[in-house]
Amino acid sequence: METLRFDNLQIENQQVHLPLPDGIQLTIKREDKNHPLVSGNKLRKLKYNIQQALAEGKDTILTFGGAYSNHIAATAAAGNLMGIKTIGVIRGDELECEIDVNPTLKFCKSCGMQLFFVSRSDYRNKTSPQFLEMLVNRFGSNIYIAPEGGTNALAVKGTAEILTPQDSTFDVICTAVGTGGTIAGIIEASEPHQTVIGFPALKGADFLENVIRQYTYKTNWHLVYDYNFGGYAKVNDELIDFLNDFNNSTGIPLDPIYVGKMIFAIFALASKGYFAPNTKILAIHTGGLQGIKGINKKRKAKQKIILNYDETI
Repeated sequence: METLRFDNLQIENQQVHLPLPDGIQLTIKREDKNHPLVSGNKLRKLKYNIQQALAEGKDTILTFGGAYSNHIAATAAAGNLMGIKTIGVIRGDELECEIDVNPTLKFCKSCGMQLFFVSRSDYRNKTSPQFLEMLVNRFGSNIYIAPEGGTNALAVKGTAEILTPQDSTFDVICTAVGTGGTIAGIIEASEPHQTVIGFPALKGADFLENVIRQYTYKTNWHLVYDYNFGGYAKVNDELIDFLNDFNNSTGIPLDPIYVGKMIFAIFALASKGYFAPNTKILAIHTGGLQGIKGINKKRKAKQKIILNYDETI
């Protein structure tokens, strides 16, 4: 059985030996390797939240997400490994009959997570006092409620540990952005000479700037919104081809929802002269590889090309 370790993680910075213009260098921090099941930024976000839940004497962690959520899967796995009960509040009550055919939900069920499906309209009210009171009434007062995507002050404290002193040699730090917690921690840990660039996976994600400012006063960062490929979990043949070629050339698997779009964006921006000559870029691989099977399943059903490395991760 795998164990869950939060500290003394040995994370590799892997240089990408692919042609980039103007002497630009790209290195990927392989956070995806920090744990086989609770990987990437999710391990970092859960670290202090799990510690807090245990300190409060809670025996159950309840959290929220969609049908392919990395956060839901990671929470289920972490709970299973640590002997903590978990509850996943899932967006879309129509998905209740798809547990055994949805790779993410099936995995969560195998980890012992209790899945609670709610309508999409009810899910939009998930942070309201009335909804939270309903959850407490239904599941008891001994639940520790973690937000969707895991982003809160404790998560930011954890993601700030992604960067190490050795990373101060880089000029630019890049990360994909979902709910804002990972980039906030990275900004907090960044050096004054560094620029942090975030690539939101969501369409219409202007609200993220205000979310990030809740957790950091630093200003050495900005978001690039042009590479979400139409929105969360939206992909096309161009992206899939790029990710297959990248994996074939580097041996690095990228998920198509977050990290893959970021790496695509870095190459596209570099070709347009976005980065200064000789810029050293560190891109954070935040994991999310469990979502590949779900994307491939949907694309196979439509007879479209798929990522060719989902069975090797």
